[in-house]
Amino acid sequence: MHFPRKRCRPAAVLCLLLAFSSMAHAVDVRIAVAANFTDTTRDLIAAFGEATGLEAVASFGSTGKLYAQIEHGAPFDVFLAADSHRPELLEKSGQGVAGTRFTYAKGKLALWSPVPGTFEDPKVWLESGEFARLAIANPKTAPYGLAAQEVLTEMGLWESSQDRLVRGDSIAQTFQFVATTNAQSGFVALSQVRAWDEKGGSLWVIPQAYYSPIKQQVILLTRSATNHAAHQWLEFLRGDEARRIIEESGYETER
Repeated sequence: MHFPRKRCRPAAVLCLLLAFSSMAHAVDVRIAVAANFTDTTRDLIAAFGEATGLEAVASFGSTGKLYAQIEHGAPFDVFLAADSHRPELLEKSGQGVAGTRFTYAKGKLALWSPVPGTFEDPKVWLESGEFARLAIANPKTAPYGLAAQEVLTEMGLWESSQDRLVRGDSIAQTFQFVATTNAQSGFVALSQVRAWDEKGGSLWVIPQAYYSPIKQQVILLTRSATNHAAHQWLEFLRGDEARRIIEESGYETER
């Protein structure tokens, strides 16, 4: 979700509260969720509602932008980031409750195209430069974008690829660039490919050695330290049913 910079700068908190006014009805827990986890979160919310009778509502975006919104007072109860860095910063600043931070999923990066035969040997294809556009998420705001940058750097292709890179604000937008063939291929979350309605295409699940582990962490926000439903959401995320849903979506979990 984007907030116009000029309009929000004088009264950032007020702007954010107005932007989230549609969430003001009796919701039990409000969750800020990294864009890569969109489909999985919807499944988790349904299972959480069945198990507890509680209502959870999620807002999705890049981890960096959600973090900025939280810093400016956005009315979230829980933050599911796509990294460990920003939840740790919130914990250190006192905006996150100490001791509630944990890794709920480990992400997997993939090079993907919906078109079969786009690449047979992904390394050779990337090195050849035989593509007009390659999509990645913005490395500054999206952990999956940072991982993509690490892959290209590891392969010695980061600098030479600059004029052909298309950067999405989030991994969700990056996936759309590829799914609509506005980019021939792109670095996306494996979970997004798993959730895609159509089958086929070209896929390379990138070896972990090429990028730093994507440890996606959650933290309870201090403003909701006494919200019992938020605590129940965290407990649910640690449970077997949530782990099953997360792993089936293309992630790993910590046991």
